[in-house]
Amino acid sequence: MVDLHSHTTASDGTFSPAQLVDEARRTGVRILGITDHDTFSGYDQALPLAGTAGVELVCGIELSTKLHGHSVHLLGYFLDDSPLTGFRSWIRDLQASRRERNVRLIARLRELGLDVTLPEVQARGGEMTGRPHFAQLLVEKGYASSLQQAFDEYLDESAKGYVSRREPEFAEAVGQILGAGGIASLAHPVRLQEDVMALVPVLRSAGLSAIEAYHSDHSAAQTELYLRLATLHGLLITGGSDFHGAVKPEIALGTGRNGNLKVPNDLVARLRARGAR
Repeated sequence: MVDLHSHTTASDGTFSPAQLVDEARRTGVRILGITDHDTFSGYDQALPLAGTAGVELVCGIELSTKLHGHSVHLLGYFLDDSPLTGFRSWIRDLQASRRERNVRLIARLRELGLDVTLPEVQARGGEMTGRPHFAQLLVEKGYASSLQQAFDEYLDESAKGYVSRREPEFAEAVGQILGAGGIASLAHPVRLQEDVMALVPVLRSAGLSAIEAYHSDHSAAQTELYLRLATLHGLLITGGSDFHGAVKPEIALGTGRNGNLKVPNDLVARLRARGAR
């Protein structure tokens, strides 16, 4: 099996890099992409372990970008084992923005009467603390009954506790990925807040090189739509479960939600073949 979209404890997953590699081995995922948010730390930690587990590791990342005032997630894949020195430096700037936002988010939540502190949330998220870790803390402290309610009440863009952070413009992020020799893929297009058929040509003109047609949130009809859009606009195809572990227990590595994910076994070979042209 192939799964090119997964997260570790380096961002908002609950499996350590070592545990994720072991889960891939256990479930028969032979090609695994680690796509933590704004960091390569999980991939870097997993790389020495993957070979002995019989797992081919694909270097990836997931970025939150801004387009037309909305957040659009972008996946970057790097298949040629280059050091990515310049891109990693750019990512460190994004990480600094995330940390600064967390300080302001704590202040905002305390203004709303919630007894939360930065060390408490950092104990759950470490160096890559993000809103999912805030949501976990709010549930544990009884300020929300579920992670979804924590986002709806306090953390989503329209919620009363929301605090923005610097997210690169979509075209900037695509340019950074392509400049580093990577493939820029639109993540889970079903979550777009605009009409996907109208938006894909705009994204393609901004340099987008692929679309995540296979995803745990996609119905069979949606997958077919995204495959058609890829053909129509000359885009590559990517796919993965978006595995997070216990945060999303209904999503299984490699097979998605109730077995709805079937990423073609030759997908990475096709990505490499196109990238070599």
